[in-house]
Amino acid sequence: MGVLDIVPAGVLTGDNVRKLFDYAKEKQFAIPAINVTSSSTANAVLEAARDIKAPIIIQVSQGGSAYFAGKGLANDKQQASIAGAVAAAHHVRTVAKAYGVPVVLHSDHCAHKLLPWFDGMLEANEAYFKEHQESLFSSHMLDLSEESKDENIATCVKYFKRMAPIGLWLEMEIGITGGEEDGVDNTGVDNASLYTQPEDVFDVHDALSKIGPNFSIAAAFGNVHGVYKPGNVKLQPDLLGKHQKFSSAKLGGKPEKPLYLVFHGGSGSTKEEIKTAVGHGVIKMNVDTDTQFAYLVGIRDYVEKKKEYLKTQVGNPEGPDKPNKKYYDPRVWVREGEKTLYARVKEACADLGNVDRL
Repeated sequence: MGVLDIVPAGVLTGDNVRKLFDYAKEKQFAIPAINVTSSSTANAVLEAARDIKAPIIIQVSQGGSAYFAGKGLANDKQQASIAGAVAAAHHVRTVAKAYGVPVVLHSDHCAHKLLPWFDGMLEANEAYFKEHQESLFSSHMLDLSEESKDENIATCVKYFKRMAPIGLWLEMEIGITGGEEDGVDNTGVDNASLYTQPEDVFDVHDALSKIGPNFSIAAAFGNVHGVYKPGNVKLQPDLLGKHQKFSSAKLGGKPEKPLYLVFHGGSGSTKEEIKTAVGHGVIKMNVDTDTQFAYLVGIRDYVEKKKEYLKTQVGNPEGPDKPNKKYYDPRVWVREGEKTLYARVKEACADLGNVDRL
């Protein structure tokens, strides 16, 4: 039995998201969440998932959403980020079924200062639900890890009460992911904040489970956004096992792994660290830094190889009158970036055991 025996192809919502994550937890694999910034990057991710027969998570950040809408739009009230996130969601919804893979459509880190973006996406979800009886997105993330624990949990509870009735999954973060990403800079945080304690994780579970089962926790275990030299980042994925044991004991010993855990700052992690995390119930791992670079590689290499064909519209090493349109056509050089992103997405899926799962 594979994933498509449990959930349909296309964007998943409601209990189908949980069914997918339950299957991943049972079979001990995780699904990479790839940040996209355009229809080109989204399509490359879907193409990779199709060709290795895997479910996939596609997500947009606040900055990536604004880029999707267009850098020329004002964003002083998060209007570009809202419009871009909605546009990305509709694009993915339109093409996902054609690729034949289940997709979790997600929004990435939303800090307190970005809540107007979150509010705008929720309004779009509610409008879509009213018309289609399901939400536009599959899930959203609140990252209030810089706030006090009590405020973090209280705000998540408030939003989850609004999300649960329309079948939206909530991902929240407790403990801080270090480094810098998309304008959120945690490079100077206290080291102790990078390691969440089991008691804090259970407090989150206790509060949110009273509302519904469809939520996941990004608990920090030394995670850092970006890629760093080996030894500079000290991950402790075994801490995730302690979270599961502590919460399971609090719940009477069953289930053994009650938590849906998320691995942030996954770029540059060793395969052993990833394997350990998945063994402790991680069902989603964010991959952004590595896939950004992968998209560049194909375009960079193409430009370097074809530079003499890209300097003018007419005239190249084959002759002064030779046209260069077939070299500078965006469909040619953008596609080269899609190819290298495609390869990196397949690698991320393989690292997580997410191959031939349909």
